[in-house]
Amino acid sequence: MKNKLIIISLSLLSVLSCKKTEEKKPEGPKEVPVVEVQERNVTGYQSFPASIQGRVNNDVRAKIQGYITQVLVDEGQYVTKGQPLFRLETNTLNQSADAARAGIGAAQSGVAAAKANVSAAQAAVNASQVEVNKLIPLVQKNIISPVQLETAKANLSRAQAQLAQAQAAQAQAAAGVSQASANYKGVQANIDYSVIRAPISGVLGKLPFRVGSLVGPNDPTPLTTVSDTSEIFAYFSMNEREYLDFLENAYGATVPEKLRNMPMVELELANGSLYGEKGKIEAATGQIDPTTGTIQFRVSFPNAAKLLSNGNSGTIKVPKLYNKALVVPESATFEQQGLVYVFKVEKDTAKNVMIGVTDRVNNLVVVKDGIKKGEKIVAQGVGTLKPGTAVKPKPANFDEIVNAIKPIF
Repeated sequence: MKNKLIIISLSLLSVLSCKKTEEKKPEGPKEVPVVEVQERNVTGYQSFPASIQGRVNNDVRAKIQGYITQVLVDEGQYVTKGQPLFRLETNTLNQSADAARAGIGAAQSGVAAAKANVSAAQAAVNASQVEVNKLIPLVQKNIISPVQLETAKANLSRAQAQLAQAQAAQAQAAAGVSQASANYKGVQANIDYSVIRAPISGVLGKLPFRVGSLVGPNDPTPLTTVSDTSEIFAYFSMNEREYLDFLENAYGATVPEKLRNMPMVELELANGSLYGEKGKIEAATGQIDPTTGTIQFRVSFPNAAKLLSNGNSGTIKVPKLYNKALVVPESATFEQQGLVYVFKVEKDTAKNVMIGVTDRVNNLVVVKDGIKKGEKIVAQGVGTLKPGTAVKPKPANFDEIVNAIKPIF
């Protein structure tokens, strides 16, 4: 029994001794994928939320008050300039037009009567003038008394006064015709206004009013909106800092010149897809909005296929080109306390090096400083390393590492 106990004890001691030997066995260098820092031309993007509007947006309103009797179009329909959209009731207007037309007739009758009076008064003046002309030589020869001549002259003056009155009455009658005609034209214009037409060619918006609705020129809500979307405008804003960076970095001496030199921009739609046409930044507001602290830019996009409509939203992507920039894979970097590092491999040892980051583009980090072209860095698995760790470099393909990075969200 004692011999058995001794054998078992020796066996246990042997096993424990072997485990300690294994635990103390040093690990070899860790194999890590390594790539060289490269120099490439990279295009990054600045993104800005944007609202989209048609090139021209016109509210359609009634010029007169009335009840809608017909709605001649539908929401989203394309209409041409001058096309009828709504009709308003015109019964009262038609009665007013008939009355105005009758007023024109009465006024014209008055003008005819006035003309007749003028003709009669003119004839009386002519006759009186003949009488005066006949008596003058007779008085000069003392054939007749001067009293007869003075009587004839008085008759002439009375006839001339009656002619002047007749002419004034004719002018007044003519003014009555003009007023009656103006009244009729006004009523007729209101009748024309009862047919509400499209102010421009474009796409109709919402139709909040239906048949039977009472509408008028002072309604706060328009009958509809017509948008010309053959070309669309996307509006986005920069804060003051971004705007100052734009002024500093864009080519040109003036803001219009800087805008002309800006590259074409892209529009990312609400579903994440890119719009098929590129746009041009055309204008910027002249001052910073004191309420929001931003300045607004306008981008023009062609829209021949009418894919975009008034009220869409999206994201403007302004390209930014980095020529011969130092780049490393995104997976090669890590952060500590807000600073960015990579592991540089020197003499089979991983050393952490702080780098300056200019931008992050398509799984690449554009490096400002900290490393140089051609230096070898650990491409993946940097989270498992510590400064001074011995490593076994394994050359990896730069592009394969970059393309293998998948977005987390």
